[in-house]
Amino acid sequence: MTDQRGSRQMKKVLITGGSGFIGSNLVLYLHEELPGVEILNMDKLTYAADNNHLQSLKHSNRYRFSRVDLADRPAVRDMLRRWMPDTVIHLAAESHVDNSIRGPEPFVQSNLVGTFNLIEECRQLWNDPELELEPGRFLHVSTDEVFGSLGEEGTFNEQSPYAPNSPYSATKAGSDLLVRSYHRTYGMDVVITNCSNNFGPHQHDEKLIPTVIRQALRHKPIPIYGNGKQVRDWLHVSDHCRALHLLVEQGESGEQYTIGGDNEWENIKLVEKICDLLNKRVGEGPGGDYKRMISFTSDRPGHDLRYAVDSRKLMDRTGWTPSEPFEELLAQTVDWFAEKYMNEKK
Repeated sequence: MTDQRGSRQMKKVLITGGSGFIGSNLVLYLHEELPGVEILNMDKLTYAADNNHLQSLKHSNRYRFSRVDLADRPAVRDMLRRWMPDTVIHLAAESHVDNSIRGPEPFVQSNLVGTFNLIEECRQLWNDPELELEPGRFLHVSTDEVFGSLGEEGTFNEQSPYAPNSPYSATKAGSDLLVRSYHRTYGMDVVITNCSNNFGPHQHDEKLIPTVIRQALRHKPIPIYGNGKQVRDWLHVSDHCRALHLLVEQGESGEQYTIGGDNEWENIKLVEKICDLLNKRVGEGPGGDYKRMISFTSDRPGHDLRYAVDSRKLMDRTGWTPSEPFEELLAQTVDWFAEKYMNEKK
């Protein structure tokens, strides 16, 4: 449904992976920003999920949770038929690159098979003549890692060729192309997004920023792959959620949008920055400086050198821009994780 300005309006939105890091932040964001919208969180509840972040919605009559594995197509069909959403925001995915290298099969099942099951059942639901539903929108959330690695210059954008270098990014690339095909072949209303590295509160412990803080506060080596010169563009999860909301309402059907923070850091420089923040905000580490705990390890197979994302298409379409300065958001994130890990030690 669209309003007089052409902005698409949601009534019932299904968020897959809504108990994960980005998903749970998105659930909370939409619940706050859209008081007339009902939200269903469909999540398998793997090791990376945590419903504790959503405790504030426990008594909300606009929020529901359903534990469903997207690889289980009958369960997906049943849930969609009972809920009948007008919008699907698909975030559910296995996402840890190291895990995909050690064992790629779960990534194929979740990221490829799961995406097929979901979009095919959505297509059948929204085209069922007995239900007489308006066509829904399918927003597929992906990663800039599908584009492979950049050299020292340039950025990824919507025209960048796909060149994934890990089982994780390969399965995400495959799911992107599958979703794109459903627009080209069946005319489905789909939008695809590719974001840069997210950060913020409630991120899983296995990711870079939480790992640095946890290891530092436990006075254990802080692992850095290779020489630490790999470059990443960092995007705060709240800015990502805001972009997804805007694209659900204003994104052009069949289009792809890259979402980045315009904020590149070498891994080693970011780790050193986090250590400096810990020195100031928590107390100096062993030997007077947490940076003394940095330890270089063998590089990850297929490790991409650099990611950088051009968000101009998103900005032109929606007016979106990143919010607060990166240094402020990073300091807030360091404080949040420092408190978490220090409380765990008590």
